[in-house]
Amino acid sequence: MSKQLAFLVDSKKCIGCYSCAMACKNQYHQEPGVKWRDLKPLPEDVYPHRDRAFYSLSCNHCASPVCVSVCPVNAHTKREKDGIVVHDAEKCIYCKACINSCSYGAAKDNKTQERAEKCSFCVEKIDEGLLPACVLGCPTKALSMIDLDKADSGNIEQYPKGFEKHTKLNPSTRFVFAKTPKLVTSDTDA
Repeated sequence: MSKQLAFLVDSKKCIGCYSCAMACKNQYHQEPGVKWRDLKPLPEDVYPHRDRAFYSLSCNHCASPVCVSVCPVNAHTKREKDGIVVHDAEKCIYCKACINSCSYGAAKDNKTQERAEKCSFCVEKIDEGLLPACVLGCPTKALSMIDLDKADSGNIEQYPKGFEKHTKLNPSTRFVFAKTPKLVTSDTDA
């Protein structure tokens, strides 16, 4: 594989505004209750501070995607040129194998249209040299797109606290974990 595109979720910058999820909804008009991208607030045992911290999550475009291996009609494919896992909803026979197999819950059940759906990284935008809708919609630049082969791995993690570890899938999403808030004091406090 020549490269692996991935989402980088910077929890230090995320303000929990849901703009990424809304940008996805506006782009693809998912049925009510179907979300290809959502925010996960970090629980208190992971991030024990009054300020909240979030992970913006969607399909992880795994190196070994289970959705590709279990789909009987090849509705899921992993692109060789950039590692994006694309779902073709027109091929889907609604067997739910991907929905039941994805450990991260990326494949969603569209009961209205009786098919599975998931984030395909706005592949049509990528092919035009553009960014995914969720990345463009983020007002704080907390969500970005990276090439894993070129990413600076100094401060990014694959499995930060609060994100399930499924090493066989090898998810491509990377994270910058939220930092502990700094205590600000004035000179008179010293």
